[in-house]
Amino acid sequence: MSQSSIPLTQSYAQQLDAQDELAKYREEFYLLPAMYLDGNSLGLMSKRAEKSLQDIMLSWKELGIDGWTTGQHPWFFLPEKLGEMSASLVGAEPDEVIVTGSTTVNLHQLAATFYQPQGNRTKIIATELDFPTDIYALQSQIKLHGLNPDEQLVRIASRDGRLIEEDDIISAMTEEVALVILPTVLYRSGQLLDIERLTKAAHDRGILIGFDGCHSVGAIPHYFSKWGVDFAYWCNYKYLNGGPGCVGSLYVNRKHFGRVPGLTGWYSSKKDKQFDMEHTLDVCETAGAYQLGTPNMLSVAPLLGSLEMFQEVPIEKLREKSLKLTRYMMDLMEVELAGMGFTVANPTEDERRGGHVSLEHEEAVRICKALKEGGIIPDFRAPNIIRLAPVAFYTTYSEVWVSVQVLKTIMQEKRYEKFENKRGVVA
Repeated sequence: MSQSSIPLTQSYAQQLDAQDELAKYREEFYLLPAMYLDGNSLGLMSKRAEKSLQDIMLSWKELGIDGWTTGQHPWFFLPEKLGEMSASLVGAEPDEVIVTGSTTVNLHQLAATFYQPQGNRTKIIATELDFPTDIYALQSQIKLHGLNPDEQLVRIASRDGRLIEEDDIISAMTEEVALVILPTVLYRSGQLLDIERLTKAAHDRGILIGFDGCHSVGAIPHYFSKWGVDFAYWCNYKYLNGGPGCVGSLYVNRKHFGRVPGLTGWYSSKKDKQFDMEHTLDVCETAGAYQLGTPNMLSVAPLLGSLEMFQEVPIEKLREKSLKLTRYMMDLMEVELAGMGFTVANPTEDERRGGHVSLEHEEAVRICKALKEGGIIPDFRAPNIIRLAPVAFYTTYSEVWVSVQVLKTIMQEKRYEKFENKRGVVA
């Protein structure tokens, strides 16, 4: 580790907080007694999200079934409204985004639509570092076509077990590839892939490409429409603070509008035709076509409040603070944790780094337990990764400073040794 020249004092962290333009938004959230650095797994509840949930519940209470078409937020049109509110986060047109399904359901929907193996083009490219649900879904989609996942799913290998090189992905884009589906940010190491370059490379070779944005949307600006990305999907409970199990989102480039989705349901219909109750689907000519059934109003409701804040603060400004927070954390770690067996596993370059810091240590499980005891909520990922995510809306520089000091003390005093070296059921 190189030695950083930044001031190591708490007063310097407090000075950074005093200069923070986004500091006022911290008051919008229900903060925990502990310092929360797990927003890349589940964002904190905001007061606006709580209110919007209460508003939808009140409309149910006061309007009954009329809540579908009347009231402040008619339920029937809410997925489209939330899609419009989300569009700027991914650089999309308002009708290219819809709030629906979940990460895995939406991946199945999109793969069922865009994976159409023909002739020699039968393979799907993913990576060996993907989140498991993506791999499971792609394996099942390949099986549905009567093909062998062991032969048709190409998982790009990592050279170091942490990162994936774009050159390796592009080299695998042969004439046998029908589809590429990649994470925007690798969930373990926090590496941000070059989405624009990969999209161009795929299209130059006649291949469709989509992205899993679960670990980036709400923390990193994307420009999917400008880049020509064919489709994407993401959850809304991490950086978007939509609540546990919140309904997900998907994006479909408008060049694919009018295409019948691989999986269809009642909500795939044009809104003005849906209640004609015909058995011939008049498919919606927006991303709304990729909906299936009735949306869960009590699950989408918190997004109304949460997304308001993302409309007030451009995603580029959130990214600017996120980069400063993670840079500050890494700079502190370089000095304070030197010689303690830690390795920073995420890329250090701003253009390649997502929203969290990934620390590797052989005692990661026990260190995470000690951090929780010390008032810091981290995230563990097998086999040896501590993920720390300072979130632009509610994490302070002072919290970053304190968290590194607590981690330093844990190591110096070996406080982790009293804990069992075994992860919990949910890590």
